[in-house]
Amino acid sequence: MFQGLAQRPWHALCRLYLQHHATRVCQPCRGWKDSRTTRSLWYSLPASHMPGTAAATQIHFYSSTSGEKDGPDKTSTTASPDKASASQPKPEATTAHGPSATGQSASESIHVKVRAVLKKRDYGSKYTKNNFITVVRAMNEFCLKPSDLEQLRKIRRRSPHDDTEAFTVFLRSDVEAKALEVWGSHEALGRECKLRKEVEQEYKENLFQNQKLLKEYKDFLGNTKPRSGKRLTFSQGPGKVVMVAICINGLNFFFKLLAWVYTGSASMFSEAIHSLADTCNQALLAVGISQSVKNPDPGHPYGFSNMRYIASLISGVGIFMMGAGLSWYHGIIGLMNPQPIESLLWAYCILAGSLVSEGATLLVAINEIKKSAGIRGVSFYEYVMQSHDPSTNVVLLEDTAAVLGVIIAASCMGLTSLTGNPYYDSLGSLGVGTLLGAVSTFLIYTNTEALLGRSIQPEQVQKLTEFLENDPAVRAIHDVKATDIGLSKVRFKAEVDFDGRVVTRSYLEKQDIEQILNEIQQVKTPEELENFMLKHGENIIDTLGAEVDRLEKELKQRNPDVRHVDLEIL
Repeated sequence: MFQGLAQRPWHALCRLYLQHHATRVCQPCRGWKDSRTTRSLWYSLPASHMPGTAAATQIHFYSSTSGEKDGPDKTSTTASPDKASASQPKPEATTAHGPSATGQSASESIHVKVRAVLKKRDYGSKYTKNNFITVVRAMNEFCLKPSDLEQLRKIRRRSPHDDTEAFTVFLRSDVEAKALEVWGSHEALGRECKLRKEVEQEYKENLFQNQKLLKEYKDFLGNTKPRSGKRLTFSQGPGKVVMVAICINGLNFFFKLLAWVYTGSASMFSEAIHSLADTCNQALLAVGISQSVKNPDPGHPYGFSNMRYIASLISGVGIFMMGAGLSWYHGIIGLMNPQPIESLLWAYCILAGSLVSEGATLLVAINEIKKSAGIRGVSFYEYVMQSHDPSTNVVLLEDTAAVLGVIIAASCMGLTSLTGNPYYDSLGSLGVGTLLGAVSTFLIYTNTEALLGRSIQPEQVQKLTEFLENDPAVRAIHDVKATDIGLSKVRFKAEVDFDGRVVTRSYLEKQDIEQILNEIQQVKTPEELENFMLKHGENIIDTLGAEVDRLEKELKQRNPDVRHVDLEIL
């Protein structure tokens, strides 16, 4: 009978009643009927103004929200709906005529369910005072001393660093209150912070002068610190190869220069320039190796390993400009203005010695690359093409070009001796320049690719992804990025979809289940439920963070090349 009425909200029914009976005042919404978490809002409508009924119709609403503003009315919660309807003034038409005896006692209730939703909180700036702050930030940002922090509440939190398991933090509100206690006011604290920033800026401006004074102090008193590990860098591995190449190429440049002065050969001039370019470039590689072993600092958090690629890139540009450019220039001048060549006996002797020395350096570079390639499990060709160690690659390619250049120069000089035509010698200079240009182009390309942050091999990416996906706490892996940041050091980043059930079980395994059950049984109101969920929700989030740390640590242990791991929760 009341199907259409049941679909209308209670305020629509009130408006309908007031429109038709403006002279009568109906009972307002008297309040809530409270029964723990369930409340009913009733509104009575006189049955005489609705056809087919003589009793009051009640509309019940159910909600779990609570608060003082919408709390129950004490005068209305004890009265039943029947008494409330009886207390209303009955219309005269109903009392006089009485349409139906059964309709006067009958009543119908219309129930409208309201979804139980917790009140949304407004998190203002004051809520951030519950944030945690470290000791260093408390001392720097609030100008406090370690002694000022001793009396504050200390909280042990999971450390974000691999070398420590936990560290101490403070509540930001406690630190701010202590700073005001120490400095007296916000203005005084601001002045102190500004003064310290000025002192820090002055120190940075005078940093060069301070370093110079420190060096003079060490030179005067002697450096008692232990020897740096940089010395070991040039006694093994790529550093050793580069130092050997510098010594040999320096000697080759000196003797080739003497041979060119004696003979005037264009090919010998090209070889002298070639050796000079190799010596300068390998000295630059030595600087790059020395810089690449420096420890990371706040300005360079991922270290200086890319310095080797930068030095190799500059070396490739130097070979192209100095070696190839001058060789082409001298060869073209020889073709345009051919000059007779003197006795080439000394030139042949110097070229033979250069061939032996350059060949020895080439063998040292080949052995080092084979050793490094075997350690990494890749072939010789893949190691060179992927530029795993740019310094050794530069020495390898330069010495290969040097050996081939000696052969080209000797062949062209021999043809000139046999035929007496100086054009062959000039063509040899052009050939050496073309060879150097090809080597420099390859070095520029490979080192530019490395500096751009190229991805590692797909097989390695698949291996890392499968390791994460096989973990029970992980449902899926998305947006995987594995980048080579230099010297085969990998930075791995991925979006991880965690299984909340596994994380929750991991948390429950470390808790007292009986105590949690008792806490659940004591929950009677929405406020108690909220406190219970907030307490354990924060602990579950901490457990999730611990799972992320565990995965990052295991990923680094199983894959030593992976130095930096960034797992983002999806």
